[in-house]
Amino acid sequence: MLRKFASVSGLTLLSRLTGFLRDVAIASLLGSGVMADAYFVAQRLPNHFRAIFGEGAFNSAFVPGYARELGEKGPDAARLFAGRILTLLTLVLLPLSALAIWQMPFVIDLLAPGFADEPEKYALTVTLTRITFPYLLMISIVTLLSGILNAHNRFAIAAGAPVLLNLAILGALYLAFLFPSAAHAAAWGIAISGILQLVLVGLDAKRRGVLPTFERPSLSPAMGRFFRALGPAVIGSAGVQIAIFADTIIASLLPTGAVSAISYADRLYQLPVGLIGIAAGTVLLPEMSRHLASGGEDRAHKAQSRSIALTVILASPFLVAFLMIPNEIMQGVFMRGKFSVSDAAASAAVLSAYAIGILPIVLIRSFVASFHARQDTTTPLIAAFLGIAVNVALKLALYHTYGAPGLAFATAIGAWINGGMLMVLALRKRWMTFDKALGLTLVSVALATLLLAVATPLLKQHLQTLTSDYGSLAPALSLMALGIAGGALYSASLFLGMRLSRKL
Repeated sequence: MLRKFASVSGLTLLSRLTGFLRDVAIASLLGSGVMADAYFVAQRLPNHFRAIFGEGAFNSAFVPGYARELGEKGPDAARLFAGRILTLLTLVLLPLSALAIWQMPFVIDLLAPGFADEPEKYALTVTLTRITFPYLLMISIVTLLSGILNAHNRFAIAAGAPVLLNLAILGALYLAFLFPSAAHAAAWGIAISGILQLVLVGLDAKRRGVLPTFERPSLSPAMGRFFRALGPAVIGSAGVQIAIFADTIIASLLPTGAVSAISYADRLYQLPVGLIGIAAGTVLLPEMSRHLASGGEDRAHKAQSRSIALTVILASPFLVAFLMIPNEIMQGVFMRGKFSVSDAAASAAVLSAYAIGILPIVLIRSFVASFHARQDTTTPLIAAFLGIAVNVALKLALYHTYGAPGLAFATAIGAWINGGMLMVLALRKRWMTFDKALGLTLVSVALATLLLAVATPLLKQHLQTLTSDYGSLAPALSLMALGIAGGALYSASLFLGMRLSRKL
């Protein structure tokens, strides 16, 4: 399992590194003004719907069902099942995409109502979202094919496909002089990347002999189980997206730059979420599904404990960094071109608020696996909606006074409620266990994290002094040095703590 996690996480890291280059280019060319706000809304909308209809709902219902068909009836039955699901997915998303493109002004009125007061921003957002929205259909099929490959223990190509998104946007930005603006170029990069990712994952599925074809849907027992799992999963995924939609809607009511501040902070926040949380969940769900299908519940629990331990180990340094040095991070990463000191400060405030919820955010996918591996999508639905209710209520209460950071803080509190409820319910059902090894690991991580938090201000002051003579390069150099020094301190203290814990 660790090898699979490393494969997914390593390729996700490559995706995040190319994404970092993409975001630096976007920040430099767009800053935090009208074009940036319009582009980020255009980029968000198809991804919101993808999370509802593709990655979130379909795969949580599809992967366990596909694994069951594969294990009980063989590859032909599994391929037939996948073909029927592919047909349904296309029949839902194709007309939805066409309708959204046709009625895009209405969609923007609903999801970014504050833009209507600024005609230039509104018109640009409508145009850019019409360009990006076809990405929804293509990336949803990519997600389905990735789920098939994962069920066959093939993780590399699916995990590496998002690299093409970043490369396509970077390539389009390099050719921005051919487009009306850099924002138009980036939007076309998103659309083109959907085609590239679909070709890449489709060819890998064909090479492995698992590429499904369109099949006429019929109500087989497998399809019946799929629909019973799908209903709550769709509602649950839609519910999670309600909170994100709320961010977009409310941020559009704030002054220009709020959408961009949230988006730049979210870019960095998604680094540990994608690199750690999603990678762990991607590997864990099919792993637990296979163990449970063969009666190996103890092996499923052991795999989950390893996933939780590794997730907490890797995520804790990000928690310290985002809380202790958010401004230094934003300046070191983005401050060049049109991205100013004030833009960095605005995004840093959002990042520090997001950091409060980083641990539950990265652990939710591992907790949800307890339920989805047993095809229980109702319990995660209840937990998600409770978190969302608090999240949205807090957003409405805080945005007037605290602006964009208030929205991020509400997201963090909602994540704690969602993740906490999932953990408690899984433990009560005995669908998750905390053994002694996991407990000792968590104690060691807590002590190493505390030491890092105490040392970070001292390291920051010393390293900023050392790099102060390097002019515009000083923020980036200081951040790099701080990352290396902090990483070494955390690793050494964690290693020592783990060694001592084994002697207990």
